[in-house]
Amino acid sequence: MSRMASPVLVAVIGSGPAGIYAAEALVKQTDGDVRVDVFDRLPTPYGLVRYGVAPDHTSIKSIARYLQKVLENPAVRFFGCVELGRDITRADLLDCYDAVIYATGAMVDRQMRVPGEDLPGSIAATDFVNWYCGHPDAADHAFDLSVEEVAVIGVGNVAVDVVRILAKSAGELRDTDVPEQVIEALSRSRVKRVHMIGRRGPAQAKFTTKEARELGELPNASIHVRPEDMDLDPASAELAANDRKTGGNIKALNAWTGEPAPGRARHIDVRFWRAPAEILGTDRVEGLKLEKTALDEAGRVVGTGEFETLPVGMVLRSVGYQSVPLDGVPFDERSYVVPNDGGRILGPDGAPVPREYVAGWIKRGPSGVVGTNKSDAAETVRNLLEDVAGTDTAPKRTIEELLESRGLPVVTYADWLKLDAAEIALARSLDRGERVKLARWEAMTSACRDAE
Repeated sequence: MSRMASPVLVAVIGSGPAGIYAAEALVKQTDGDVRVDVFDRLPTPYGLVRYGVAPDHTSIKSIARYLQKVLENPAVRFFGCVELGRDITRADLLDCYDAVIYATGAMVDRQMRVPGEDLPGSIAATDFVNWYCGHPDAADHAFDLSVEEVAVIGVGNVAVDVVRILAKSAGELRDTDVPEQVIEALSRSRVKRVHMIGRRGPAQAKFTTKEARELGELPNASIHVRPEDMDLDPASAELAANDRKTGGNIKALNAWTGEPAPGRARHIDVRFWRAPAEILGTDRVEGLKLEKTALDEAGRVVGTGEFETLPVGMVLRSVGYQSVPLDGVPFDERSYVVPNDGGRILGPDGAPVPREYVAGWIKRGPSGVVGTNKSDAAETVRNLLEDVAGTDTAPKRTIEELLESRGLPVVTYADWLKLDAAEIALARSLDRGERVKLARWEAMTSACRDAE
């Protein structure tokens, strides 16, 4: 590369798949002539692989082993417990690095914007997911599992995960990495019926066929879909015939239109063509009013004026995610992404902002699977390296100087390995699977500081 300073110094903000795949692409595309510092506000790497993938999806969680190899590359360093906007600023990063990649994801739930959404018991699905996945921000959250009926709004993979966790017994989750306090809370659950609700039809369901089949295989929960909800309009029927995922979903759903299996402790009620109209209750959720929907001539979902009420005591919304703005970084408030061209951040005038880039969901929105982030990050890195090759500027100071001057208690990769070992040891002491997560900030940071 034709530039004055070598190696190239790049900061990556966010240690989820998008951030770590960006670090990997930087190493590969420079043949190692690079130093990549990966920052995260948490003491743990891996982002959604650790805190978003359902605890009973062990095969997907194994992706962490691949990401681990990237963090162990000598050209890559991990800086945990360093938060952008609190501990370091955008200007700090631009002083210390040749370029910055923001890979902070999209972890805020969209709202349904219906009356009663702010009642206690109306909850963002991500709060519930963070709780059972052991995220420190949600470690002390309390969910009223004494209610007998729960509604989950949405028919994507996250909604299916939430339904499955609610329908499983604590014993079925005991060999997973769910925190011990979550197992204890789930063991007291009195939930008997879980409603999964989609405003469109079965052909538009976003979950994968694998996720659908897992619901049908739960040994302690029956499942039912109303036969009339499975009537397909011509466009949906064509989609089911020509699209493998849709066809697989329709097949799985049709298998649930018969009589539910008897004698099961819990029941899953899948409802299509229903839209939340109002969450009912005075001091907390006491019911959910749904409006039946249909497609108009233009194929848009419209209300029919027919309503029904479910006697639920909790409503979990899973209707999509959105990114949040980063201080000083351009942001599109309509699409909830950073405006960019191939990962190059664009300013208000539409021109690229020098030395700043994005990767992952904050770049393209919450779409794709974990592996989608690999090609996405590679594109961003190609453009970054092309730009850096044409510059001759050098960082003004080192990140070590900056962090030391502020006395920040940074968690290194070696520190994270101590926490990793503590969780494995905890699982062994409890006779529970391979790992049990430490979820509270104090316990996590204490484990990181313990001597080997």
